[in-house]
Amino acid sequence: MLTDTKRLIDLDHAHVWHPFTPMAQWRQGDPLIIEYGEGPCLFDTEGKRYIDGVSSLWCNVHGHNIVQLNQAIQEQLDRVAHTTLLGLASPPSIELAARLCQLVPGALSKVFYSDAGATAVEVALKMAVAYWFHVGQPQKNQFIGFRGGYHGDTTGAMSVGFCEQFHQPFGSMVFPVTQVSAPDACRPPQGMRIVADVGSSVDRCWPSEDQQLAVDLSIACIAELKQVLDTQAHSTAAIIIEPVMQGAAGMICQPRGFVQEVARLARKYDVLLIADEVATGFGRTGKMFACEHETDDSFAGPDIMCLGKGLTGGYLPLAATMATDQIEQAFRGTIEEGKTLFHGHTYTGNALGCAVAMASLELFDQTNLLGHIDQCGQLMRDRLGELGECPGVRDIRQRGLMVGIELSIPNESHKQLNQTGHLGGEVCMAMRSRGLIVRPLGDVVVLMPIPATPQEVLHEMMDVVVDTISQRFAGYG
Repeated sequence: MLTDTKRLIDLDHAHVWHPFTPMAQWRQGDPLIIEYGEGPCLFDTEGKRYIDGVSSLWCNVHGHNIVQLNQAIQEQLDRVAHTTLLGLASPPSIELAARLCQLVPGALSKVFYSDAGATAVEVALKMAVAYWFHVGQPQKNQFIGFRGGYHGDTTGAMSVGFCEQFHQPFGSMVFPVTQVSAPDACRPPQGMRIVADVGSSVDRCWPSEDQQLAVDLSIACIAELKQVLDTQAHSTAAIIIEPVMQGAAGMICQPRGFVQEVARLARKYDVLLIADEVATGFGRTGKMFACEHETDDSFAGPDIMCLGKGLTGGYLPLAATMATDQIEQAFRGTIEEGKTLFHGHTYTGNALGCAVAMASLELFDQTNLLGHIDQCGQLMRDRLGELGECPGVRDIRQRGLMVGIELSIPNESHKQLNQTGHLGGEVCMAMRSRGLIVRPLGDVVVLMPIPATPQEVLHEMMDVVVDTISQRFAGYG
């Protein structure tokens, strides 16, 4: 039976305050109300089908209404839904922690649970500062982040990933953080140039694919980071980075080897490295974790890693902050020594979340999901090539199943590109009318399909993407 859509719309307009949503504009239209899901698709209250091209905000891994995941929750629910981890333990939280430590790269061997990606970052920041305090270097209490980095919307997360568009009203709340340049082929550091062709050509090279530019960007950004560390390492607790891909910045790809060089400098200057894998973890970039793209034996992995989003397959809110044994050892001591990590949440390590997370990890192996992701990433790469002659496409950035298509309005010469900030939303709404749910980041159309999406559905999605963008800029050819 279909839900009373009009009644729900009226109630939504009257009572629900939506995140990251201009509410005046929202209330001028009829919201899309999703009633149920099956596999890679969602269905609204009128029964219309949509492909979930944004993985329900980058978190769904295996699809909606998956039998094995549903069953894992039900079996745990039949035992107990939740017990605190403050002074108690639970089988699901123990089993999941052990499994995560087997999966992650490097020497990460301890798991601290929380509720969301931003809280995982908050834990990481407090963990880093407290670590240095406990080892006798309390002056190391500052952080270095990367411009364009985004780590969530709680106070500490905003501080290390300050986004002017999102966080401007909260400037008085955040603490100062040193921001250094991150590699961005479309917006290189001052003094660098973009050498890639932005014209219309079948042999077109996107800025993000210009290998020489990538090398130049890495060298410039690493040099800037080194310069900062030369003067600030003595007071720096940690460097925080989104490895391989800055998601909320517009899917900005980092050249291969960049994370490894950041890690090398962190070790050299005795600064911790925090890898924020909330968005990139669990197969999104083609590896289980984005840090695994750094294959050099000298890369020891991060000291702290933040996980969320796909941890439960997109079913329930759960996050984890992982640390090395060296970090955790600094917190071992008597009550009188005060070395406890005084942080926690009511639902930390929730049993239902941990149970479904274990089931999700089992599905990775049972379905050879990483192999499927590799095939789907190539499929998307091939289909995105069809936009090579579209004059309104400024850049296409991809790593695995994380894709950003940057749009611009060409001027009369078709060489200079002008961005409006509204193109992304316009194009995404046009795609929605054709049965595809995606979200923009400014003028960047973000594609983040559910990793388990069958290839035929992925082709259907790419048909909509290619046709909609091509039609939008047909008059500029």
